[in-house]
Amino acid sequence: MVRSYFHLHLVSDSTGETLINVGRAAAAQYEGVSAIEHVYPLVRSGTQLERVINEIEQAPGIVLYTLVGHELTERLEEACRATGSPALSVLEPVHSLLQSYLGAHSTARPGAQHMLNAEYFKRIDAMNFTLAHDDGNLPVDLDEADVVLLGVSRTSKTPTAIYLANRGLKTANIPLVPGVPPPPVLETLRRALVVGLIASPERIVQIRQNRLLSLKADEDSPYVDRDAVANEIATSRRLFARNRWPVIDVTRRSIEETAATIVDLHREHRMKFIAT
Repeated sequence: MVRSYFHLHLVSDSTGETLINVGRAAAAQYEGVSAIEHVYPLVRSGTQLERVINEIEQAPGIVLYTLVGHELTERLEEACRATGSPALSVLEPVHSLLQSYLGAHSTARPGAQHMLNAEYFKRIDAMNFTLAHDDGNLPVDLDEADVVLLGVSRTSKTPTAIYLANRGLKTANIPLVPGVPPPPVLETLRRALVVGLIASPERIVQIRQNRLLSLKADEDSPYVDRDAVANEIATSRRLFARNRWPVIDVTRRSIEETAATIVDLHREHRMKFIAT
């Protein structure tokens, strides 16, 4: 397949995270097409905007923006029309809908979603907890966690835990090692949601082989033996079933998809915990 490319300019008066997520999610729907991203965060003055416009003039393409200043918006749209670059305010349709429904007007506050409020500090606290409880560390206070992830090596426990922490969930992860029993405290947890992660033996072997290759380690090991890996996964399945812990197969799931499922499971678990 011949791949084509286009320039995608993302102009934001904040961090640009919203635009990056929206732009990538939309561009991913088009096979054979890739975006060359130009990201311009914290654009809050005319001088900064003129630098952005110069870049757009050098490489015209699609322009997505989140600018709350009226003058900046008008100048950017004017420049886009001059270069033939389609431009869209990503948040404007949402603002219009909210204003119509709420009967109120928004206040222009660049980066308002990143204010240092209680939710922000909750996420920082969750991240600190998660990093301190990575890979089986400090299991004695697991019941302070919101989520505990279990799984054999290379089931994406750490990246999933960090993603959940960024959503404000204190997440610990514990590896299941052959011949090593899991911490007994797991079976007495009440507050924390325990989730088992599994993947196909083929997928686990592939990831482990790449891991050993990067470390220049000996590949003649049960760590990458298909039958040994299959036995590890079967043992973990029995553990999860015995304790009635929910199981997620991450073989074909992205970290984001796995985390979204866990967030839903945690919401249900929390409601049951509150009810009891």
